[in-house]
Amino acid sequence: MTQLDPTEFCEAILRSEIACNTGNNVVPSESAVAERLLSRRLEMIPVYSELHRKLAPDELAIRVFLGVILSATFWDPEAIAEARAARARLEEVNAEIADTAAELVQLLREREKLHNQSGFYSNTEYHPLNLIDRAGEDVYLYKSCVREPLKATRTYGLKYWPQIAECIAVLGRDAEEAEIEASDEITEAATKANRKGLADYLKAIFAAIETRREGLPVLLPLDFKLSDASFAALVNCSLDLDADDGVGADFVKGVRQRERARNGAVT
Repeated sequence: MTQLDPTEFCEAILRSEIACNTGNNVVPSESAVAERLLSRRLEMIPVYSELHRKLAPDELAIRVFLGVILSATFWDPEAIAEARAARARLEEVNAEIADTAAELVQLLREREKLHNQSGFYSNTEYHPLNLIDRAGEDVYLYKSCVREPLKATRTYGLKYWPQIAECIAVLGRDAEEAEIEASDEITEAATKANRKGLADYLKAIFAAIETRREGLPVLLPLDFKLSDASFAALVNCSLDLDADDGVGADFVKGVRQRERARNGAVT
């Protein structure tokens, strides 16, 4: 382990992250969090000491943990609110797709009836393979790899294929029956609660820590657990919350207890 004291060592990591991000013109939001931690040194000193006490001499683990806190900026309250809104909109879009598909199915069937009974024909597509072929006209891999083999299936008559309206009906049912799922553990942790609040941000941090324990190599020890007080300081400093808006150790303890009751082990 470096001979620097815990605070100097951790702050050196933060400064190196800022320099790297600035030099590569990337993730300015992470640099902003690092700047906040540096500016609130007195509150962070106990956190750095605890990290050193529990993770030394593993310098990589300390770097990984601080990296988790910096990346948590992607799940601050504003980002979580946007994610919740996106999920709600996705539900609305699926419902709209289902409704629109049902309307389109009715129109397609009405058109087919008119073709058969009215004495008029509109010369529109009737075979699903024709639609696929036209849709793939600008898809290089379709034209070079799929188009010719697919032609062999045209030896089967139209009676062997679903109608276009039936394909659209399936598309509508698929949207209607869709179950919205988060694409990763952190998104799930941050947005699953019915009520929004700082607990969501904390749960996102917990989930991000757990992802660093999974797979090989294990980047954070399985038995590593930071105190409630240190997590409270991290929340307050990373979000730049003042005394009126900040959280305390009791808040963190409550979140941990609820998560433990719901999911079992908690970071």
